[in-house]
Amino acid sequence: MAKKVKSNATTPDYFLVCGLGSLGQQAVIALKRFGVPVLAIEQAHLSRYEIPDFPDLLEQLIIGDCAYEPTLRQLNLAACRAAVLATSTDQVNIETALMIRQRNPQTRLVVRSSKENLNQLLCEQLGNFIAYDPLELPANAYALAALGSETLGFFKLGDQWLHVVSQGLPPHHPWLNQQHLYQLNKKTRRILAHRSPGTSWSSQFDALETNLRLQPHDDVIYIELVDYWSRQQQPTTHSGVSSRATLGPSHFSQLNQGTPARQQVWQVLSSAFWRQRYRQVKQWFGDRPVILLATVVISLLFLLGTLLLYTSLADISLPSAFYSTAVLLLGGYGDLFENLEQAKQNQWLLQPLSLLLTLAGTAAVGILYALLTENLLAKQFSLIPRRLNLPAKNHVVIVGFGRVGQRVARLLQEWRQSFVCITLTGDLSRLQQEGIPLIREDLPACLTTAKLTKAKSVVVVTDEDLVNLEVALLTQKLNPAADLIIRTNKTGLSNSLMGLLPQAKVLDIYRLAAEVFVGAAFGENIINLLQVNHKTVLVTEYQIEDHDTLVGLLIGEVAHGYGVVPIQYQQAQHPDPLYFPTDDIILRSGDRLVVLATIEGLKKIEIQDRRPKTWRIVIESVRNEDAAFEGANLLSRMSGCSLKQACAAMANHPQTVVTPLYHPQALRLARSLKKIQVTTRLVELNTAQGNPPQAQL
Repeated sequence: MAKKVKSNATTPDYFLVCGLGSLGQQAVIALKRFGVPVLAIEQAHLSRYEIPDFPDLLEQLIIGDCAYEPTLRQLNLAACRAAVLATSTDQVNIETALMIRQRNPQTRLVVRSSKENLNQLLCEQLGNFIAYDPLELPANAYALAALGSETLGFFKLGDQWLHVVSQGLPPHHPWLNQQHLYQLNKKTRRILAHRSPGTSWSSQFDALETNLRLQPHDDVIYIELVDYWSRQQQPTTHSGVSSRATLGPSHFSQLNQGTPARQQVWQVLSSAFWRQRYRQVKQWFGDRPVILLATVVISLLFLLGTLLLYTSLADISLPSAFYSTAVLLLGGYGDLFENLEQAKQNQWLLQPLSLLLTLAGTAAVGILYALLTENLLAKQFSLIPRRLNLPAKNHVVIVGFGRVGQRVARLLQEWRQSFVCITLTGDLSRLQQEGIPLIREDLPACLTTAKLTKAKSVVVVTDEDLVNLEVALLTQKLNPAADLIIRTNKTGLSNSLMGLLPQAKVLDIYRLAAEVFVGAAFGENIINLLQVNHKTVLVTEYQIEDHDTLVGLLIGEVAHGYGVVPIQYQQAQHPDPLYFPTDDIILRSGDRLVVLATIEGLKKIEIQDRRPKTWRIVIESVRNEDAAFEGANLLSRMSGCSLKQACAAMANHPQTVVTPLYHPQALRLARSLKKIQVTTRLVELNTAQGNPPQAQL
């Protein structure tokens, strides 16, 4: 939820951080960006901090065990609005959370914990509690970085997938047929950022000028709805991953409005579905040539035996000949011997062929038993597959298969991106049975086996910083064209690596996680995170409640005033969410709003630091009474002014509407009024008495 208006002087103001490891220190830094006072507990004095002059950032530092009640008594927990429990031990964090909840039922608890089921139970029992695993949170950012510079984000809200894309506009790009940037905004797409050649990306979402004219070689970043079901049609290898990269805007269809049941029917009827099944069967037989040969021979003998019995035996129908051949294949020669003796013709051929069918059937049954035994043993004992099918090129190499590496691999597998994993420890059999291509050898040999020179991206996420550095330097030497993504655990090393390898994407795992923890400490639900223009963008959910600072605001006021991008809105008591809502929806208690926001955007919402509105709209002429009626409704709805003021502006023109607007709001309103033949112009508040600029519509 957004921050509530203070009701009394005892409202908690302090934020507590327990554990000053890498995550705890980064959480303190993120909290100080909000300008809030921070208290901290650390078990022992640290000889060195990762951040210079770190103790000066704290209001109070207590040395002791945070799960020890006398230590907590040294704090005024009644004044703690939230506690970020970031020690390296899950048990300590959870014990501390229980003790804090006993002393203050209102404190927001943000806990570092990998116990998923326990976290859910504690959330239900304690209330105002949320837990994250910091090693899994940034995995989405690592996986997205591996997809290349085009894909910046891919996440799911409810049942809908959303895709964040960076798109260049070459001279013949179809988007250049649109004159203005705002024309690219659709019901399934929203433009986030734009830059012209030679300029840099803006660091804020609210700096986008939607009235700009598009030019060749411009770059845009946008978010769009995608139909994840359509991606299931992509070809896959026997290991369950795609043989080529399939993620990108050209591989997505627009939002499919059909029901899931209808989608499944069309999927089965589609030619792509059967082509995929054919490739799977072909691959399966290709790995088992003996079974393929036996199948061909048995099929030919079956056909020949059926035809021969049908033509040689008197009073036998074709179905009877078919079943008699099946009996012979299953070893029933003795059951049919008398009938074979009574054959009037082809007896010299019928009896040897029947014997051959019996022998072939016996061999086929033996092969079938062997195949079943192999599968049962493989299921029971997780036998290693005889051959590991590795991608040949344009794949992602994941170095390090700990918890972070496993999460990255699962995401890439779900997104149908071909990849191969390298690990220096661990058991391969179970993971390979699950369809994850995994290599375990010496480091140089692993890189050769993984075909590093043909890879499009390398994700280095081992737990050891020195190993990550070694792999990064080897990758830079062997394949300098590959996108290199490096995990670091310390801020100082991150800064050094960015200087040493300027083309690499160096992601500090704890800095990424800390921004999620801090966003959650202010009461928001952080759904996901992604990296856009070297900035961490949080997918944040707001549940609007009574007295929240967002109640009564237009969505446009939230977006342009705080510099966030609303991507989903759900009205209270309404089951269907609305994606990319328009600016003129009023937020009310019980509504739900999901936005893309940087930590600065969350801070602005928290402290109610909304940009001032500096534009007004002037009604110059109205064509007729119908235009005046429609224009008054538009003006009232889109600007937030009263209907009485809007009618007065339409009746007495030229008239300056008193209600100020943000520039994107004013431009959109002017365009809408122009369509119903109401002439307007825009003026800035500080130029209203001079020669105001005419808006270009």
